[in-house]
Amino acid sequence: MGHLLTEDADGVRRITINRPDKLNALNSAVVAELEAAFVAAAGDPAVRAIVLTGSGEKAFVAGADIAEMSGLSPLEGAEFGRRGQRAFDRIENCGKPVIAAINGFALGGGCELALACHIRFASPNAKIGEPEVTLGLIPGWGGSQRFPRIVGQGRALEWILSGGMMDAAEAHRIGLVNRVVEQPKLVEEATAFAKKIASLAPVAVRFALECVLASSAMGIDDGQRLEATKFGLAFSTDDMKEGTKAFVEKRKPAYRGR
Repeated sequence: MGHLLTEDADGVRRITINRPDKLNALNSAVVAELEAAFVAAAGDPAVRAIVLTGSGEKAFVAGADIAEMSGLSPLEGAEFGRRGQRAFDRIENCGKPVIAAINGFALGGGCELALACHIRFASPNAKIGEPEVTLGLIPGWGGSQRFPRIVGQGRALEWILSGGMMDAAEAHRIGLVNRVVEQPKLVEEATAFAKKIASLAPVAVRFALECVLASSAMGIDDGQRLEATKFGLAFSTDDMKEGTKAFVEKRKPAYRGR
């Protein structure tokens, strides 16, 4: 993992993209490392939540590596897009909550990476956008799909078609980010929130995450059928028995993730 730093504490894995000389821009190597890192995190029972951020105070991820993209043929461009989509799908569907700590620029591929996370915290200096049309391109790593699912079609089109950048306050206003946190405390607060989730029943958290993610692709009837199925499955877990018993006994539950 030459471009990623990882740190584990209290059930939370912090993953930092460490390419500060390029403002953490994503080339093929970094994308492959991100995919591998989230496959590993998904398979590690000790990891219950994940915080993703970028190194330094200027950028979360400034975007995809334009120098790498500029010489691609149409077929190579499509494959480049599919590789990024696959990696970001791994993040969204890793089964564990992922909180993005957006500590500066999150443009193009960086914005799409943040969109693939489940919850987004941003510092006041964050600049977020999809400027691909200013380069004669379109979002290629899921941005045209996730952006409207999060903020609605009209707002997504406003930013994608203009190639503009929004600040953290605007991103918070339209629901793209959940919280705006001062830069010195951004990663700390994102990690504290992740630790709160990590203290809860892991199977229940995963079931709830799966139901919410599925809702955008399902009608209400299918979605509620999935919810009822997962709700029923939760009754089979030791964590459910522990949680209800602890509630009755007025004590803190000790969840074991099974």
